[in-house]
Amino acid sequence: MSDDRAKYGILVGVDGSPESEAAIRWATTEAIMRDQPLTLMHAIPPVVVSWPVAYLEASFADSQAASAREVIEKAQKTVQASAGESQPPPLRTEMRHTDAPSALVVGSRDAYMTVVGSRGMGPLGRALLGSVSSGLVHHGHGPIAIIRAEESQAPDAASPVLLGIDGSPASEEATSLAFDEASRRGVGLVALHAWSDVGVLPVLGMDWHKYEDEGHEVLAERLAGWQERYPDVHVERRIVCDQPARWLVDESQQAQLVVVGSHGRGGFSGMLLGSVSSKVAQAAKVPVIVVRHR
Repeated sequence: MSDDRAKYGILVGVDGSPESEAAIRWATTEAIMRDQPLTLMHAIPPVVVSWPVAYLEASFADSQAASAREVIEKAQKTVQASAGESQPPPLRTEMRHTDAPSALVVGSRDAYMTVVGSRGMGPLGRALLGSVSSGLVHHGHGPIAIIRAEESQAPDAASPVLLGIDGSPASEEATSLAFDEASRRGVGLVALHAWSDVGVLPVLGMDWHKYEDEGHEVLAERLAGWQERYPDVHVERRIVCDQPARWLVDESQQAQLVVVGSHGRGGFSGMLLGSVSSKVAQAAKVPVIVVRHR
């Protein structure tokens, strides 16, 4: 993306929650690593009253504004603290009088990357994203980073970047970003491909080796150009037969970042990254970047 389109640089949604604080810390590091400006955006929901008492409405609006300023000030302090000895990224703040999902979905159109905290966690298929993160995963533009506030130790900085790839044009942008992230972080890349997006049972006469060979061909074709462009990135290839979301979540335990596309071909011939990306963002305990097409 050209810089003139990314007027927000790294855009991060802030609301004062632990998840928001985790998102700010991660976004600050990302902005410094990419030499991008950082924008803190806070949404102030519209005041809704069911009976006409003007002074109550005005008082509530004043309270909202004061709370918003506190959230922004706290976020600014987090940026400064997260930068450590590095020069903090150029910083701007913005408040929007609308609901948070709408504000960030619209803002993502003009951001290099949009970063938000995740809400809730649990086993694969039962975890719930918050309304903001879920809205961005399904309707945002460009790379959407979902950051979870975990009490456990942060991922090892030497751990690889994990990429979910299905051979479709939708995953090409994710592949580009994953290689770039791995190169900037000085780590390897694990490229995982599943030739089916559904659970399958052995079928009499099915040539499993054929599907495995096709999977290796897909990875070789999709990775060749990028490996030439990023010779510093060591690539490890993984082929699995089904349920890519489960495999990605399992593999994410040994990764520091997961990158997936927003949708794929679907059906028996490839990963359905629309549902896969959502499930991985729900269940993975490391940062997940869902790359949505602009």
